[in-house]
Amino acid sequence: MHRISDEQRRIRIGRRHLLAPSVRSESPVAVADAVVALHATDAATVFLSACARLREPDVALVEQHLYEDVSLVRLLSMRNTLFVMSQEMAPWAEASNARAVAAKERRNLLKHLAEDGNGLDDQWLTGTEKSVLAALAARGSATGSELSAAVPALRTKITLFPGKKQEAVQGVASRVIRVLAAEGRIRRDRPRGSWTSSQFRWTASSPRPAQDTGRAQAELALRWLRSYGPASEGDLKWWTGWGIGQVRRALATAGAEEARLDSGATAWIAPQDYEPDPAPEPWAALLPALDPSAMGWADRGFHLPAEHREALFDRSGNVGPTVWWNGRIVGGWALRGDGEPVWRLLTDAGRDASAAIETEASRLAGWVGEARITPRFRTPLERELTA
Repeated sequence: MHRISDEQRRIRIGRRHLLAPSVRSESPVAVADAVVALHATDAATVFLSACARLREPDVALVEQHLYEDVSLVRLLSMRNTLFVMSQEMAPWAEASNARAVAAKERRNLLKHLAEDGNGLDDQWLTGTEKSVLAALAARGSATGSELSAAVPALRTKITLFPGKKQEAVQGVASRVIRVLAAEGRIRRDRPRGSWTSSQFRWTASSPRPAQDTGRAQAELALRWLRSYGPASEGDLKWWTGWGIGQVRRALATAGAEEARLDSGATAWIAPQDYEPDPAPEPWAALLPALDPSAMGWADRGFHLPAEHREALFDRSGNVGPTVWWNGRIVGGWALRGDGEPVWRLLTDAGRDASAAIETEASRLAGWVGEARITPRFRTPLERELTA
């Protein structure tokens, strides 16, 4: 069995995740493919993750790929989480994860409509969706508020969980729009305001090529292993949200090979991916909350000291902004109210590390400019740094 050290795993992060300066990319699409997909729950994360890996950070270039070329698309997929990925990657993620997520979203909405008891059913939902699509065809793009003004049915209110402690009255607009987006019938267009905003406009979307679910899961597992391997079944199960049976079938179909880690545990690599990657030059990175390099594994012990977790994660397991040195998380960072990056080391990484991190902080401040960013999921250290 091939043995792959923790040091080699950290080297692979620097190279394969395009974090060392010498391997940074000129293309946001290449960046997304390098990590399979970028987390997009927080709109700013997409830009922060992409620009950390671009030779020349460029907000307008990322926006071009998202909204003009549409070579990058948002998809509700793995773990029922919003990601940004390339158009080439999207059909595989859709068949392996997003299709099931969309079906569940529709079932849940129909269940809530039925529980409301006002005769809202599948026929009502189908008619409302047709009206939304017609409104978008007439307008080109629209915000949720504009769609609600154009489609009276979206202003309908329903009672969720009637008779229960969590009973609440809610409008259906956001839920109908969410189902249409999950099914790929509409997509997020440019937001109102800056690139940090989550107040998106909506526009019609073209259907993606249909893929077989089993084949798609194997393809997704293979691409994930190329970026994150060696990794365990548990890591892939956590990252995808699949059951263990699906994980094992996908690994077998992908031809994954076993490898031994420093801990003695068995992990998986892509076929023939046992040759060591050459170490890049020393590198530092300031990565945002929910960045893929921190969220790629369930077991992060090879790059994250256990004693740092409390400061860098929220109670739901979401990682905040992290400072990296040569493949290890060594601290956290934040942007103060005046836009100044501030960071704190939780590990003494040495003088060279401090100088490199300072350079990255200056680089970040240079392209962020006047934007003000507060992570959606705030962690103890991020709050402390901005207090």
